[in-house]
Amino acid sequence: MTHDVVIIGGGPAGLNAALMLARARRRVVVVDGGSPRNAPAAHMHGYLTRDGLAPSEFLRLGREEVAGYGGEFLDDVAIRIRHDRAVELAGGRVLQARRVLVTTGLVDELPDIPGVREGWGSTVLHCPYCHGWEVRDRPLGVIGGHERSAHQALLIRQWSADLVFFPHIGSYEVEPLERNGIRVVPGKVERVAPDGVHLATGEFVPREAVYVAPEFRPRDRLLDQVGCARGADGLVTVDAGGRTSVGWVWSAGNTVDAFVQVIGAAAAGARAGAYLNADLLSAD
Repeated sequence: MTHDVVIIGGGPAGLNAALMLARARRRVVVVDGGSPRNAPAAHMHGYLTRDGLAPSEFLRLGREEVAGYGGEFLDDVAIRIRHDRAVELAGGRVLQARRVLVTTGLVDELPDIPGVREGWGSTVLHCPYCHGWEVRDRPLGVIGGHERSAHQALLIRQWSADLVFFPHIGSYEVEPLERNGIRVVPGKVERVAPDGVHLATGEFVPREAVYVAPEFRPRDRLLDQVGCARGADGLVTVDAGGRTSVGWVWSAGNTVDAFVQVIGAAAAGARAGAYLNADLLSAD
């Protein structure tokens, strides 16, 4: 059996694309390995009518809706996209597809500081639009070490007047930070605890939550297998609908846009689904 579209990745982009395609009466299957990026977070935010929903519940509801229109799901991992339009799965199955949509998202590569990974998604954060309201007016910190760190501190100042910037191993112009009421505490960060930041100097600064700037690493290995072109930013390039340079391979969401949030990824998936349906219609 040949599927109209095999979707690799069952997050917001993949699910919304599947919803559009299933409602268009296309034969669509979603392959997902069950490792969503936002799994450590208790709630997701910024999604109109779904603000505060648990990520796991969001995915459950999405699957339920897609299945209601005949969309299929395989709990498996895609390990290869072949040039003959087949997708090989870790479990041994091979899926034939007219089109493939990759929505595998990205991985947050966290700073190598003890305590950061343990607190990730609860007391260690990175996006104030996702979690800023929940820690508003509390003692907060921003740990440097990334080119975005100083800007991140200026942004987070909107949510709390009690903000400390720890340059850590980075070098920053501190005057703009101090001018905006941000206290700068120099010294390498040795460890992040649930109640504050330990410095190599022996100083401890109490904080209820700290922000870090991860490196965003797209899960785009599958796109390389078929030779999808990349742009100057290193990301796989897609057109307005999500089509890559390989005409039958598409991508959407964080795989090709590192900064899009859940609602944006879902919107990109919806657009890709509609464009894919139109492309299949033209082919037919």
